[in-house]
Amino acid sequence: MGKVVKILSIEHATHDVLHITLEKPEGLSYIPGQAADIAINKPGWETAWRSFTFTSLPEDKHIEFNIKTYPAKKGVTNELLTLKPGDELIVGDVYGDIAYKGEGVFIAGGAGITPFLAILKRLEKDNKLGKNKLIFANKTKGDIINEEGFRKMLGDKFVNVLSDENVDGYEHGFVSKELIQKHKGEGLDYVYLCAPPPMMDAMQKHLASLGVDESHIVKEGF
Repeated sequence: MGKVVKILSIEHATHDVLHITLEKPEGLSYIPGQAADIAINKPGWETAWRSFTFTSLPEDKHIEFNIKTYPAKKGVTNELLTLKPGDELIVGDVYGDIAYKGEGVFIAGGAGITPFLAILKRLEKDNKLGKNKLIFANKTKGDIINEEGFRKMLGDKFVNVLSDENVDGYEHGFVSKELIQKHKGEGLDYVYLCAPPPMMDAMQKHLASLGVDESHIVKEGF
């Protein structure tokens, strides 16, 4: 079951990420950081549900998603590349464990940024960005979702780490224990974590060795 909605706009946010704006289903409610099950309203695709995180705010008149596409897998995200405004998606159940609890360091890998995009948008709108920092890991500069938006929002509290490229002003390599320690200052009680499984494992080891209490780690895998 789900609600059928029309695509209002669909465009590339990066070379492999789609920014999709949709009609908002009546009665839909969610909190920033949550996701919904989505399917494509086309024969053969209506039951191929995938989970994507809202990057819009709950009070917006429409809903938005930033979705990384994997054409080689010939699955749902590849099919999304064929869609245009007026085509339809089905919005199903809403769920997700990431919610804002207090100031901290957000650590994201690639498409793991999406829950934080909504949470940071909410904080910006409420003038509550405070000391929050974002460490964002990607392969190359071209992979960074919403780079200009985050730079404008967070200034020097936005740290980019690139594994496959050396670029002035960007950290090179992977998110290290030392990098987390450097940016996790006084008053930043929480660590928010969303990344692919290998990075999640590495970050949890770093955080354990830094003595970060498990109850202060807010996380979601994908």
